[in-house]
Amino acid sequence: MAPAAAFAASIPGDAVLWDDLVARYAWADADEPGAYTFSVVAGSAEDEVIRAFGGDPSETRRMTFAEAADEQADHLYEDYELLRVVTFGERVVAIEWGYRGSDPEIARRASAGGGEFFSVYRDVNARHQVLHAFDGRVDGMFEPAELEDAAWLDPRPEVPVWAADVSFHMDTLCAESFALMERTMGVAVDPAWIGTSLRTVLLAPADGLLDGA
Repeated sequence: MAPAAAFAASIPGDAVLWDDLVARYAWADADEPGAYTFSVVAGSAEDEVIRAFGGDPSETRRMTFAEAADEQADHLYEDYELLRVVTFGERVVAIEWGYRGSDPEIARRASAGGGEFFSVYRDVNARHQVLHAFDGRVDGMFEPAELEDAAWLDPRPEVPVWAADVSFHMDTLCAESFALMERTMGVAVDPAWIGTSLRTVLLAPADGLLDGA
């Protein structure tokens, strides 16, 4: 059993515990920031994660989320994406005003060699995605909004084992997604990282990086 499945299966259906986790991430369902991808990677150091995303670890600087978003907005019609990273314990957290961490090929690359990857994505149109990979293989990717009414859909959406016990609700989709990521990866995402100057790198164009993926 992959670590994510083992971790999820080891936690009882404790409503109080889950509600506490969801409440911790109420900030994620607020209006700001309106678009983001948070990725947590286990089994790799920062430089390895940067390379997996398509960046050069020798070309970094420090930026806040707002600074990175403003710089990307200045290149709005270009393939110009910045990645911010921070190490927390034995995990690397990657933060974007963008989508690279929502791509299954990035998840495969970042988790290759026995690693693990989990990302939570929200775009400017309030679409959401959760993605998990282990040892170079994606074992779950879905839109939480589609699962709110899963019991009434035919065919019923397939839900990975590590999310089978989670009920998603439209008003708290982001908070529930982050809670699921924390439960799976063992990392509490700190909203203070949004306003903190973190190591930042410009990513190579996605077209070249993901050719043939």
